[in-house]
Amino acid sequence: MGWINNAKADLATQAATDAYAQGRQTLVFKIIEANAGSRSTGLMTGVGEQIEAIEAQGWMLANMCAAEGKALSGDRTALVCLFRRR
Repeated sequence: MGWINNAKADLATQAATDAYAQGRQTLVFKIIEANAGSRSTGLMTGVGEQIEAIEAQGWMLANMCAAEGKALSGDRTALVCLFRRR
C-alpha cells in the first residue's frame, strides 16, 4: 500500500476512533477510489484498506452505495459507506 493509501487509512482510523469515543451508533464515511479513469473490473485501490481500518475500530459495514463523478483530478468512484457499532 502506497503512502497516499496509508494516509487515507489513517484518516479513516481517526474518524472511526473519534466517532466511537463520542458514543455514536452510526458512522457515514465517503471513500474515493484511488485509480483515475478505471473502467474495468478489478480491485478498487485503497478502498478495502479504509474499510478494514474502520472495522478495526469496532464498526461493521452495514451498507454501501457508489457514485461516479468528475473532480479536478479526473473521474473517480466515490463510495458512501454506512457503518454501525458492533
